[in-house]
Amino acid sequence: MPEGSKEKKENPERFSRVLRETRPSQGEGQPLGKTTESAIKLVKKHPGAKNLSKKSRGMSLPPDTRPLNKSLVQDNKWRRADATQERRRSFLQEFCKNYGGASHPQTHLFHMVSRIYVEDKHKVLYCEVPKAGCSNWKRILMVLNGLAPSAHNISHDAVHYGKHLKKLDSFDLKGIYTRLNTYTKAVFVRDPMERLVSAFRDKFEHPNSYYHPVFGKAIIKKYRPNACEKALNNGSGVKFKEFVHYLLDSHRPVGMDIHWEKVSKLCYPCLINYDFVGKFETLEEDANYFLQLIGAPKELRFPNFKDRHSSDERTSAQVVEQYLTGLTRTERQLVYDFYRLDYLMFNYTTPFL
Repeated sequence: MPEGSKEKKENPERFSRVLRETRPSQGEGQPLGKTTESAIKLVKKHPGAKNLSKKSRGMSLPPDTRPLNKSLVQDNKWRRADATQERRRSFLQEFCKNYGGASHPQTHLFHMVSRIYVEDKHKVLYCEVPKAGCSNWKRILMVLNGLAPSAHNISHDAVHYGKHLKKLDSFDLKGIYTRLNTYTKAVFVRDPMERLVSAFRDKFEHPNSYYHPVFGKAIIKKYRPNACEKALNNGSGVKFKEFVHYLLDSHRPVGMDIHWEKVSKLCYPCLINYDFVGKFETLEEDANYFLQLIGAPKELRFPNFKDRHSSDERTSAQVVEQYLTGLTRTERQLVYDFYRLDYLMFNYTTPFL
């Protein structure tokens, strides 16, 4: 990938804060208003905008986001969470309305809903975004479904490989449309740079019997000059810079993966009108407020434990900073461009590049 032969010398102080300061715990940019207008102008320049708009013809989806049913919220301690939620919902709805990606998609309906999990008892639809608390959300769904007494006793393998939970694409068209129109639809997202670094650390900095031989070998072969035979054979030791080269390559040696795919392509938030927009940055508060909204058992609380590699430091803005300093300014800009739709539609603050 070309890096620009005349790139100016980097100012080290520029990296003292890779990500701009945001509101406390929110990870969000400016409030709705002028920010939306500028976001629309930015996104229209993005090549993905035209492609997503092309998909928006020929299908009847549920109408605009409905007001949340708050009749089951019992006390006033959720007032702040409620205000935050209404702000996020309004921002996303206004963004999608102005952006023009919310008409009628050509994308096959079964594909659009293939990441959405169903919990029929409490009438919940949850769109899975990997590296944004999805493992613990699946545990919660299993408890709500009566498949386990507690979220704390469910193993990682049972969550991801047990096939205990139903997905929306397993229903017929009537079942899909009925649930989209009547169930509470939730999506939980995360700052794109943090999510990317978290995925890299999880899949490439620890032994992995799938990602090393499938992705690692292909990445090292294409992006590491004079790679040693051992690295080529086992695919271990992929560097973050090599991973970024793979991510940005229009001719990737292997395909995309859900752990670093854009939320706009996982959950189609401008085509499916989500009732609840949670964020990893305020995950516990958002999740517990959501459980109140759907009438979950009072004793059920969202677990805050780290699903795997519990001894590792959590991926934070400071950790992301360390990884981004190894990239050129051009590479950092290209990564932001790759995730620009996610940054804009969920009102995340643009990082310093």
